[in-house]
Order: sequence, then C-alpha cells, then structure tokens
Amino acid sequence: MTKPNLEVAQTTTTRRAGAWQATLLLAGSCMPVMGSVLITPVLPQLSAHFGDEPGADVLVPMIVAIPALMIALFAPFAGQIIDRTGRKTLLVVAMFAYAVAGTVPAWLDNLTGILISRAFVGLFEAAIMTVCTTLIVDYFHEEHRRNRYLSLQTVATTLGATVFIALGGAVGSAGWHAPFWIYAIAIPIAVAMVFSLWEPGRGDSTDLHVPAGEKARVPWRILGLPLVVTVFAGFTFYVMVIEVSYLVVGTGVAADDTATIGLVAAIASLATAGGAFTFPRIAKAGTRLQLPLAFGLQAVGMIIVWLFGGFAGVLVGAIVAGYGSGILLPSLVTWVVARTRFEERGRATGWWTASFFFGQFLTPLLMGAITAATGAPLPVAVGIVGIAAAIVAAILAVVLRRQRPAPVAAA
Repeated sequence: MTKPNLEVAQTTTTRRAGAWQATLLLAGSCMPVMGSVLITPVLPQLSAHFGDEPGADVLVPMIVAIPALMIALFAPFAGQIIDRTGRKTLLVVAMFAYAVAGTVPAWLDNLTGILISRAFVGLFEAAIMTVCTTLIVDYFHEEHRRNRYLSLQTVATTLGATVFIALGGAVGSAGWHAPFWIYAIAIPIAVAMVFSLWEPGRGDSTDLHVPAGEKARVPWRILGLPLVVTVFAGFTFYVMVIEVSYLVVGTGVAADDTATIGLVAAIASLATAGGAFTFPRIAKAGTRLQLPLAFGLQAVGMIIVWLFGGFAGVLVGAIVAGYGSGILLPSLVTWVVARTRFEERGRATGWWTASFFFGQFLTPLLMGAITAATGAPLPVAVGIVGIAAAIVAAILAVVLRRQRPAPVAAA
C-alpha cells in the first residue's frame, strides 16, 4: 500500500508547467485589459447613438469604467473561492462566461442592457485575473521562473492593450456593435485551458504550505502595507495611461491628429514593456530596491512633464514614467505572493487585484479633484502626483530596509 501512495506523491510533485501553460495564463491575463480598452475607440459612436438618452454623457463612459469597479469589488471573493474549491474550474467557467457577457452588446441596442452586461464582464474578469496570477505563482513558484513570468504578464497585458485599442478602432469602422464580437476569442483559449491546465494541490512539496491542521486565513499582517501601496500604485500607473492623450493635445497637437497621439501612447506602452523585461534582472535585489526605483522613475517622468512641458517633455516624461510602471507591477505582485502559502495565496492575490483596480478606478476622480482643488493645468496636476510618488518611494526605501526578506519556496 505504501508504494502506490509514493507514486501518487511523485506524480503530483514532479508535474512541471512549461511555456504552453504560461502562454495560456498570459493570454487569460489579457482578457481584463481587453475589457477595458477594446471599445474605447467606439465611445464617440456610442455617445452619438445614445446621446438623446438621459444621463448619456455619464453612462456611456461608464461602459468602460464599470468592469474595473467590478474587479475591485469582487476579486477578493474570487480569491476566497479558489482557495476553498480550486483554481482551474473557476478559471474555465469564468472564461466562457466572459465570452458570452462580452459579446452581448453586439446584438443589443439598449444602454441599460449594455451597462448590465459590462458589469458581468467585470465580475468574470475579477475571477480570470485572480486565478491567472495565482496559477502563475502555483506553477512557477521557483523564484527565477516566477519572476520571469510575472514580468511577462505585465509585458503581455501592456502590449495587449496597444493591440486591442488598434483592433477595436479597425473593427469599429464597421459600426459600434462590431468590436464586441472580439470578446469571443476567450472561447478557444478556455478550451485549450481545459486540456492543458491542471489543479495544483498540497502534494507539491516544493511550494509553501499551511501546516496540516492549521486553518488558512488571509495573512493580513503581511498584506496590510502592500495593499495600501498597491492602491496608490494603481493610481500612479493609470495617470499617464489616461492623461497622455490630453497632455499631447495640450502641447498644441490637434485633437484629431490621432496618429501623433497614438504614437506617443504606443511608445509609452513599449517603455512599460521594457521596464517589465528589466524586472527579472533586478529581482535578486528584492522589493527594497525594486519598489523605490519604480516609484522614483514614475516620479521623475511626471515631474519632467510638469517642468519641461512641450511635446518633447511629454514624450520623454511618458517614457520614463512608463518604464517605472513596467518595473512596478511585477514588483508589487511578488511583494504580495512571495510570503504567501498555497492555501492562502488565492485570497492574497484577490485582495491585491482588488486594490490595484480600485486605484485604477480612482484615477480619473483623483485627477479631477487635484485639478479642481489647485486650479492648475493638467501638467501641474501630473507633477503633483509625481511629487507624491517620490515621497512614497522615499518612505518605502526606509521601511523596506528594516523588513526581513520574505521566505521563498524551495526550487
């Protein structure tokens, strides 16, 4: 009887994920990004179509904003579910449901119905993002592989955003209904996940686990500071993403010169990907270097936009801030998950996801509040955020130096 048990344990502990599993998880991670940016090129068409409906000037932009809010609200619940019932099933179900909810507006002509469907898209995105990030750590918990794929997650989502914006604009020329059909791409990805992913478990002795008999809880003691910082990071990350087009127009570029505006946005996006590629090379230095560096670069980029102005200042500032953002995201995820054990990892990742997307949701509100409170033009408001990022970088440099390194699972 002992021999079969040993064989089962060996099968569980030696199953090793590779590039194909990573590709599927990275593709899944792009779904929430697609949900946010795919339809932005057709927002003017939607505004014109529903312009006569009461509150359309507020409700139409909410078509883009609602999914982020739903992720912030429901990612913690997704984390609870995957820690208690498993990862793979929730991911596959959420991917299929995402495809259905995402394509619903393609055959709707009702603003309320579209908003409801978008709320469901955000609900399923919360599950997808939480499970994909958790499984990346479950499958690749050896430090060097984990760092590589967490950085590639940022690369994939950043470059994916650029591709989805271009794709939405191209397909949108056929009418505002057309881009919604693209959400169906989640179906073949989900089918591949059914056959290629597996449910990890306690049998993997190379991972960190809660001792038998001990109840797994949300590790608030080690998550408190990272989650607070993540909310702020979600805000600083999206400041330049949201404001770069307005900053470019403010330098004298015509609002209808979408080629120039899009070029600056694309260059900033590539800079973010470049920062993410850098992350594995500085991973050994730990979060005590990575986070102050990332926030510091964001601060420098935003302050360049403020002090130098002009097209060149906006371009250079966007590149520097984007590079810092690329280092920031995988650094934050690693900060959260490096010390979490398998049985509590889903909840930790869920709370991190909620924190980051809550910061994203707050970005336009906070930027509006800063502009209204100071009466200053947009570049000054961006510079104020840069000063705040510099202060956070300095505080983290002091605080993290005093913390002990996080334990890492054996490779």
